[in-house]
Amino acid sequence: MTSATPTTDKHFGLVVLDMAGTTVADGGLVEQAFSATAQRLGVQPGSDEHARQLAYVRATMGESKISVFRYLFGDEERAQDANTAFEEAYGELVDGGRIAPLPGAREAIERLAAEGRAVVLTTGFARTTQDAILAALGWQDLVPLTLCPADAGGRGRPYPDMVLAAFLRTGAVDDVHRIAVAGDTSYDMLSGARSGAGIVAGVLTGAHDKDQLTRHGATRVLGSVAELPDLIARAEADERPDPVARAEA
Repeated sequence: MTSATPTTDKHFGLVVLDMAGTTVADGGLVEQAFSATAQRLGVQPGSDEHARQLAYVRATMGESKISVFRYLFGDEERAQDANTAFEEAYGELVDGGRIAPLPGAREAIERLAAEGRAVVLTTGFARTTQDAILAALGWQDLVPLTLCPADAGGRGRPYPDMVLAAFLRTGAVDDVHRIAVAGDTSYDMLSGARSGAGIVAGVLTGAHDKDQLTRHGATRVLGSVAELPDLIARAEADERPDPVARAEA
């Protein structure tokens, strides 16, 4: 059970960051892994069906992958088969050294942590894939908590569940408005906005552009996650004291 007392006095004491496209550069591995998956399930590259499915994958970047496959392949058995094939294909690409941190991402995370903020990394991938990415980057101990959809009851983005799970499990802040969320997709923005986060920052290093991010709830759009610590610091400097604090003064 977490304490009702926040673990930091920072106004934005909890920072929830997406991985692929936000803190991690995967060089289009999602599309490559999907193409391998689709072919395994009988969808031939170059076909109209493949093009339709690939367009849907691009449009729903950031959503939990099992949800995407349930939509594309219909019945649960085929969806689970597709999800397993995707995780295997993506894992092989990760193991092959096809992944790297985005410039300034580790430094931003370390600065946020040094400032006393709780930093949580989230993903739409399964736990095995998330762990493979963290291992490939040497990030196993970078943050105290990482979350995938299964850690938050099974629902990934655009639901707010992972952000709210971070809120509950860290106990870092006492109000969802004191959460900062950053991601590169419209689904990241929807998840952050639906959680009530005070900062929902879109970054332009991944799947979606400024218009898509803004339309789906971004309060600010940044060039990269490297700019996030300064954004949070400016937002804190502009914040007025909490009403409760004024009442108690």
